[in-house]
Amino acid sequence: MTPFPLNVVQLLGSPQYFLVYLIIGIAFGAVLEMAGFGISTKLAAQFYFKDMTVLKVMFTGIITAMALVFLTSGLGLLDYNLVYVNETYLVPGIVGGLIMGLGFIIGGFCPGTSLVSAATLRIDGIIFALGTFFGIFLFGETVGLYEDFWHSTYLGRFTLMDLFNADTGVIVVAVMLMALAAFAASELAERVIGKRTDPQPRWRFAAAGGGLALAVGVLLIGQPTNADRWNAIAAEKQPLIDSRQVYVHPGEVLQYMNDRKIVTMLVDVRDEADYNLFHIRDARHVPPDQLDTVVEKFHALPDNAVVFVMSNDEAQASKAWKYLVAENVVNVYILEGGVNNWLATFSEPDFKAAATLAAHEPDALGYRFDLAYGAQHPAATPHADRFALEFEPHVVLSIKRGPASGGCG
Repeated sequence: MTPFPLNVVQLLGSPQYFLVYLIIGIAFGAVLEMAGFGISTKLAAQFYFKDMTVLKVMFTGIITAMALVFLTSGLGLLDYNLVYVNETYLVPGIVGGLIMGLGFIIGGFCPGTSLVSAATLRIDGIIFALGTFFGIFLFGETVGLYEDFWHSTYLGRFTLMDLFNADTGVIVVAVMLMALAAFAASELAERVIGKRTDPQPRWRFAAAGGGLALAVGVLLIGQPTNADRWNAIAAEKQPLIDSRQVYVHPGEVLQYMNDRKIVTMLVDVRDEADYNLFHIRDARHVPPDQLDTVVEKFHALPDNAVVFVMSNDEAQASKAWKYLVAENVVNVYILEGGVNNWLATFSEPDFKAAATLAAHEPDALGYRFDLAYGAQHPAATPHADRFALEFEPHVVLSIKRGPASGGCG
């Protein structure tokens, strides 16, 4: 994995970066027009198996992007964590797909192709596009009536790899083979049902072979593991650990917890028993083997968010910090001295005198609790004005590189 994944924003700067969107949008529209997607009758013929251009063009775009995304990810040129993947709301997605498909058959366009048609001043495309805008307006005004359904059956960033619990390379090869089979079947349908007799270009066989070769390349190269990602950035990030720049005093953590301008996320990676005995107010319990479940949510946090990771001491929290940083989560810090230091800082003297253990295992809870207090212990919600603490601030908010949302053509 290369040590510096390609960052277009840093290479081009923000104003030029937005030009990339414009160029891609113009190129996409031009390709759709050249493929005949601005003609409603050509698009509607897809559903009668007479002209399968829609399937061939769109599926070609999908499998090409798929192969190149995972190939560049495997080579370390692209961080797949920062690629936007539409979140899955299963039942609403199925219902919405059926509604859109019905509208596609009746009107001969989807929203994207109607804009292509409208751009060339075709009357039916203009009318369909206006209808699309009206539908968007109508949805926005009525979604409150069925909002519970709209947000139901949420699966998050759910991919075929998650569905089949399979390696990325295996899925890429399988989808590529499925696409090639669909292309062959579509050509047969065009000849038999559409009575198409014009010869097909011979270079399509070379293109199919090239696509399959890319897919096999993804399978052979594989995808970087968290350890691979850390090794790629260790030279840059390990000094932050060694110099203790990412270890934050409990007083600074409390300061950010009480700052309404900052979104503070507390991640407690201890075992459940210690967490139930005592944890800081609003701390979320995330065992080390479940850190992957929060990465997507942390990528979506706003720029004014900071994540504090904690364990009883610092060992487990430091490992969790490395994991999250390797997954490109920014603004992650470690509670200095862990929960033990938090208790030493904010507990009452009587509690510390009676509850301190004489000796304990590394990264074990250093205080004895007679009950499972959770966040009900006084030290879980200390009042900052009761403590005169001096500390060197370590938190510096960095610019986030989270995934940007996308849409459908």
